[in-house]
Amino acid sequence: MATPFLAGLAVAAAALAGRYGLQAWQAFKARPPKARVRKFYEGGFQQKMTRREAALILGIRENVTPDKVKEAHRKVMIANHPDAGGSHYLASKINEAKDVMLGKTKDSGSAF
Repeated sequence: MATPFLAGLAVAAAALAGRYGLQAWQAFKARPPKARVRKFYEGGFQQKMTRREAALILGIRENVTPDKVKEAHRKVMIANHPDAGGSHYLASKINEAKDVMLGKTKDSGSAF
């Protein structure tokens, strides 16, 4: 007597779990896709460049080795070099960011 009851209970539990799973899957498929847009730093350049701003420009963390700074500078500079259609202003900011991260700062700031 207990065996058919337990079998029926197991079948009912499996049916409810399957129904819940299908409903969850349908809801998952129906949701709008999230835009996978990278959040960029909002705002312009500061008057005197800080290590934080320099790290944001180069796409690195504030406490990296000089080799990583040079590697990041090279990658960003290749993409923004004036000879390849990039801006002279951005190139000067990228160079300034490298100097700030390497500790070779000048008090005059950017050339622009």
